[in-house]
Amino acid sequence: MTMSRKLVAGIDSSTQSCKVVIRDADTGDLVREGRAGHPAGSEVAPREWARALDTALAEAGGLADVSAVSVAAQQHGMVCLDEQGEVVRPALLWNDTRSAKAADELVAEAGANGRREWASAVGSVPLASFTVTKLRWLAEHEPQAARRTAGVVLPHDWLTWQLAGAKGIDSTTTDRSDASGTGYYSPATNSYRHDLLATALGHDAALPAVLGPRERAGVTAEGALLGVGAGDNAAAALGVALRPGDVLVSIGTSGTVFAVAEQPCADASGAVAGFADATGRFLPLVCTLNAARVLDTTARLLRVDVAQFSELALQAPSGADGLVMVPYLEGERTPDKPEATGSLHGLTMRTMSAAHLARAAVEGMLCGLADGLDALIAQGVRVGRILLVGGGARSEAVWRIAPTIFGRPVVVPPPGEYVADGAARQAAWALSGLPEPPQWSAARYATHHIQGKPAGIRERYAQARDQVLNRLVTGP
Repeated sequence: MTMSRKLVAGIDSSTQSCKVVIRDADTGDLVREGRAGHPAGSEVAPREWARALDTALAEAGGLADVSAVSVAAQQHGMVCLDEQGEVVRPALLWNDTRSAKAADELVAEAGANGRREWASAVGSVPLASFTVTKLRWLAEHEPQAARRTAGVVLPHDWLTWQLAGAKGIDSTTTDRSDASGTGYYSPATNSYRHDLLATALGHDAALPAVLGPRERAGVTAEGALLGVGAGDNAAAALGVALRPGDVLVSIGTSGTVFAVAEQPCADASGAVAGFADATGRFLPLVCTLNAARVLDTTARLLRVDVAQFSELALQAPSGADGLVMVPYLEGERTPDKPEATGSLHGLTMRTMSAAHLARAAVEGMLCGLADGLDALIAQGVRVGRILLVGGGARSEAVWRIAPTIFGRPVVVPPPGEYVADGAARQAAWALSGLPEPPQWSAARYATHHIQGKPAGIRERYAQARDQVLNRLVTGP
């Protein structure tokens, strides 16, 4: 007699879209999948996430035969709820930088050692992307909405709550990984700092219960068990089974560089965020605002598609004959300069070509991520190899050039929905009740090694980057 297999669903509600994967709980084999788009912009009505989730689930065949489901989503987004559980205003997303001034205010209010005080309290120094700074912005610019706010949740919390029936703001749940990106939760002590929340918002508010990585957050209307969920980066780490000595570099809407660690991180410089992971450990992380869209924008400028852009970049020599792009096209988070703009350095008759510009865009984007890698190393993170994922990692130019920029072997997993896969693996973990997540069979990864000399690429980038940053301090 053949027993029917158990299925689990993983949901990735990202900035741009919602992806659903349905996998075999025991083997991890993909059974079916679906997706739907999200509205563009840096704020969105949460009902749009629910609409996209419904569409993606329908395309994936629904949850009727699924035993467990878990939601991963973009971190930091501010979802304010009133006492009845209604959304107070559209959610501010991580990439909304209007709270940059609020971040500075919160640090300054902590005193002369404000950055160190914040890092010690919650593992991270507030940035415009963090929920706590958005709450301060709300209190200052929309005081009536702030006064209506009785509870605050994150995108993955809100979606999990909806799937569980949304029975009241006292029934919301979250996990350590997502809570650690708020600015009012300490992953080191596993506790909220309600005092910091009240400092930002002007009053205290209900917050989701923080569940353990394999705990259950409820059941769906179809009877599927609900896993606790996770922030997108922690889910991606779970999806690729990140191991000690690995650093994951994700090149998507934003760029992230992170590793799983046994000890918490508290970087007073603010470069490294001391987040938690989805297994009970920690996830020191560096984020850049400028990643794959640097390549997309440059390709549009050159009027070529993605494949042609990659070919152009590989036609130019390593170092692009001295042409350097500092790709702060949307401001920047690391370094924390939301008002920064991009720049080109080293334009000559020789370097003013499509191939040189394409090469400079790839190298500049990777150099920004390599700065993040340096920051992790400074915090004691051990680096053996780099796992390169995300839409930008599919570019041949990116994965061929990356080992030279990073100075480490680069492993490129096959394209996949690693955030959704991590959520599915978490759902299977909650279903199993075992101490560790299931060890699904891993695909063979292609490893790319350093070829040729770096040709001073990072040194020239550092000089150009510092010129940009110095101008922000001294003016033109």
